[in-house]
Formats: sequence, C-alpha cells, structure tokens
Amino acid sequence: MRAAFVVIAALIFTPTFAASIGSATVEATNAEVSTDEMREIVAKRSAVVLDTRPHMEWAISHIPGALNVAPKPGMPMSLYTSDVAEIGRLVGNDKTRALILYCNGPFCGKSKRVAAELANAGYTNVRRYQLGAPVWRALGEVMVIEADGARHVFENDRTAVWIDAREVNARTARLPGARNIPRSLVLPGKDVGEIKKAKDDGRLPMEDHNTRIVVFGNDAAQAVHVAEAIAREAFHNVNYFEGSADALRAALVASK
Repeated sequence: MRAAFVVIAALIFTPTFAASIGSATVEATNAEVSTDEMREIVAKRSAVVLDTRPHMEWAISHIPGALNVAPKPGMPMSLYTSDVAEIGRLVGNDKTRALILYCNGPFCGKSKRVAAELANAGYTNVRRYQLGAPVWRALGEVMVIEADGARHVFENDRTAVWIDAREVNARTARLPGARNIPRSLVLPGKDVGEIKKAKDDGRLPMEDHNTRIVVFGNDAAQAVHVAEAIAREAFHNVNYFEGSADALRAALVASK
C-alpha cells in the first residue's frame, strides 16, 4: 500500500502529469466559441473580446472591437502571455464579466495560457475563440488596423495595397500610392460594380489573394463597407482603418 502511494505521488508531481492537469482544467473551465458565435458577440458587444497577442500584432490587424493589454512581466516572447492584472483593471476586477480570448489560431497557445491564468485568478466566465485571427479572416471577415499598426505597415510592408473608399477629386488630399474604390460604386453581391472592375484593372491584387489590403475613408462606415465587399471576393487579409483619411495621413506623416 505504501509503495503504491509513493508511485502515485511521484506521478502526480511529474511535470508532464501536472501540465496535463493544467490543460484539462483550461479545457474544462474555458469553453470555445464558434465563428458564428463570435460574429454575434462582436455585433452585439455582448462580451469583452481580448486579443492576447503582442500589442503591435493587435495594432496591425485585430477583430473589430477587440482590446489588448500589456504582457505579463518577465515572460519570454516564446511564451507571451497577457497580464491578468491588466485584464482585471480593464474590467474593474469583475470576475464574472464575460471574456472572449483569441490569438493566432488552433495551434497558438497564447489564449490558452491567459485562460488558465484567469481561471486560477477566479474568473468564471471565460471562453476562447480558438480558431482565432487566421480563421476569422479565411471565413470572409475583416479586421481593424490601428494608427500605430498602419505606420508599421506603411514603413515595412511594401506589398500592402491601400484602398481609398472616398469620392476623390483633384482637390482631395491623397495617400501616396493608394488606389481608389469609391464606396458609392460598390454594389451588393459578388463580381459586380466597381469591385469587379478593380479586379480586372489591377487595383486589387489578383495574383496573391493573401496580400495585405488596408481600406480607409471618411469614416469607419465608409471604409468597412468597401472592406467587406473586397473580403467577399476571397481576399483573405483585408483590414480597415476606423478613423478618417485625414487622421490616417497624419499618423503616417508623423512616422517620417
């Protein structure tokens, strides 16, 4: 009997067994949401959506409405983990608040690590959209780009395509290199109107549908309308800027 107890105790305290228990705890306490459920959550703002990736990754491309907090101090980048204390401040330490976590898809461990730490801290309403940013985009959804993310893309991604959704004329202040697809010419449906023309005349990158596309306009409504129309044409990396075109230009100029 004593020998059996020793064997069991030794097993319990092995790193592998402890890790399996921790993983089981996360799976048991943090249910996953589907993409359809995520769409409803985003539309109704029925939960706090947390992007558990590093700040710049969030700034470059995040699910609409998703928030981001500072990292847990002292963690290597390979084990990047959002700081639970910062999440607590974000939600007023309400441990019953509905939280949805996501990161870089099925093989990304960031949201799982944060879910485990939140469970250990006593949070009781945590779920994960484990399909994450890649599947969200692949299923035709668009992402938001922040001002600092736009600066980073403008300075570092020469393949990015910038789409101006405004009605432009000779007096319009233009973003260098941007291509114009006016919101007023974008029609419902697929392969119609100005979007079809843009596919044929080279304004849209038909030889690489994974090219980063950034849409901007006078406001978020104008930009998102054109962004969603582009995403319906099987472009898998479509982002829109929620501010005005002037605000975007100011952000990019500030980077020089």
